[in-house]
Amino acid sequence: MRGLRRALLILIIGGGLAVLASYVIGYISYPRIITDLWGGVPLSLRSMYYVSMLLAAVGFFPFTWYILFRLEPSSTMIANRYHYGFFIVVYAIVLFASSAWMPLSVLMLTRPSAMVWLSVRSVLGAVGLASIALLWALLNVNVKQPACLYRLAVVGCLLFCFQTVILDGLLWPVYFPQ
Repeated sequence: MRGLRRALLILIIGGGLAVLASYVIGYISYPRIITDLWGGVPLSLRSMYYVSMLLAAVGFFPFTWYILFRLEPSSTMIANRYHYGFFIVVYAIVLFASSAWMPLSVLMLTRPSAMVWLSVRSVLGAVGLASIALLWALLNVNVKQPACLYRLAVVGCLLFCFQTVILDGLLWPVYFPQ
């Protein structure tokens, strides 16, 4: 495994563990957190969230697998301008911001302030924008073979974008108490 691919894999594993750890710590420290984090999201929308969260989580794997194992770091070009390292930067943003969401949301619930709310919105915005950047990069990468795996990666990324941009970035903040 080459250096950039190895770096991305380590980032994804370490960052993914950080995201999961932030959720576990949040749930253990604040048992009521599951209910409180919904804010005012109506029950009628929650089933859509559950389905979307599951699809986004499942969708993460095909596009990540494609980027890690189907793209050759030394020859990958994105829009004839950017190299494989672009993926490292974007994944770092997604994972760092995602791991900050739970602690910031708990802080917003326990000690609300305008600054904390701005921080929550900022990390959600960063994840959403980085998700769009991942989709853009995937659509503009110079290798799109095998076609069926590439299409699966794009669909997975679209599902991830729907969750992070629309539901998390735009809809959830409307219902969360400020």
